[in-house]
Amino acid sequence: MTAAYAAGGWTDFGATIAATAATLVGLLFVAVSINLQRILKFPNLPSRAAQTLILFATPLLVGILLLVPGQSRAALAVELLVTGVLVGACQLVIDARTPRSEQETRLTWLVGRVFPPIASCGSLAIAGGTLLAQGGGGLYWLLPSVLAAIIFGLLNAWVLLVEILR
Repeated sequence: MTAAYAAGGWTDFGATIAATAATLVGLLFVAVSINLQRILKFPNLPSRAAQTLILFATPLLVGILLLVPGQSRAALAVELLVTGVLVGACQLVIDARTPRSEQETRLTWLVGRVFPPIASCGSLAIAGGTLLAQGGGGLYWLLPSVLAAIIFGLLNAWVLLVEILR
C-alpha cells in the first residue's frame, strides 16, 4: 500500500498541522478580542471571523483524525469525507446568509468567501473519497486542503486585524 493510502505515514503531518492550526485558532481569538467592537460594527465581519475560525479549526480536526492510533483506513476515509462535506456546507450557509460589504464586489466575495470552503473542504472530501476508493490521490489531497485553509484564514485574519483599522 502506498503512502497515499496508509495513514501511519501521516502522523508527523497530522501532529504538525494540529499544532499549527491550534496556534492560529488561539491567535485569532486574541485578534478578534482586540478588535471586537470594530468587528461588530460591520454586519459582514462577524461571519468572516466565524469563517476564519472554521478555516483554522478544520486542519486541527484533520490532524487529530490522523493521530488516532489503530484506526482503519475506511474509518479515517469516512471521517475525512464527512468532515469535508459538513464543514464546507456550514461555511457556505454562513456565506449565503451574510450580506456583502460595500467594499466587496461579486468577484471578491466569491474569491474571498465562497472559494475558501470549496477549496479547503472540497479537497478534504476528495481526500476521504479517494482514500476510501484507494485510488486518485488519497491522503495527498490533505495538502491542498490544509494549505487553502491556512492561506485563506490568514487573509481573513489580516482583514480582521489590519484592514478594519483603515
